[in-house]
Amino acid sequence: MNRIAIFASGSGTNAENIIKYFKDSKEIEVVLVLSNNKDAYVLERAEKLNVQTETFDKLRFKETDEIIQLLKAKNIDFIVLAGFLWLIPANLILAYKNRIINIHPALLPKYGGKGMYGMHVHNSVIENGEKKSGISIHLVNEKYDDGAIIFQANCEIEMKDTPVSLAEKIHKLEYEHFPAVIEKWVLDKL
Repeated sequence: MNRIAIFASGSGTNAENIIKYFKDSKEIEVVLVLSNNKDAYVLERAEKLNVQTETFDKLRFKETDEIIQLLKAKNIDFIVLAGFLWLIPANLILAYKNRIINIHPALLPKYGGKGMYGMHVHNSVIENGEKKSGISIHLVNEKYDDGAIIFQANCEIEMKDTPVSLAEKIHKLEYEHFPAVIEKWVLDKL
């Protein structure tokens, strides 16, 4: 059984979707949800789905090996970032080399980097008059949104679209593709 930990900072709709997708899997199990925000709704979502949760502060995450030790104690094989807003420290990247992926709500390499998340991305895409947007699923390295892209899906942007309507289109792509891409990645079928 491949064991996954999800890192998330906010509401957790993607995390919930992923947990439900693998609920009856015989090959992949989500066993832990971690957050840097003790008030993140993702923690409640995970607990309702019987997935253990853990929170941490910046010092514990960036200055110690405690999180790595926790992941190892839980026999975590892969890490999925689902709306996690902090840069992953080098020690964690090294411990899980090529075993951490992230989803980004734009077609990278455009609209990535520090501060480019959620509505910030959608506002920029609309302001710049882009004709397409989408999602990028990529490996995580030491820089924001810089790792090798393993999957992209796009959607058309219509004249009437607003950042809010674009966000809805992006969420649909995330829910449709992210769990299936995780499954292929974990099972080495990409």
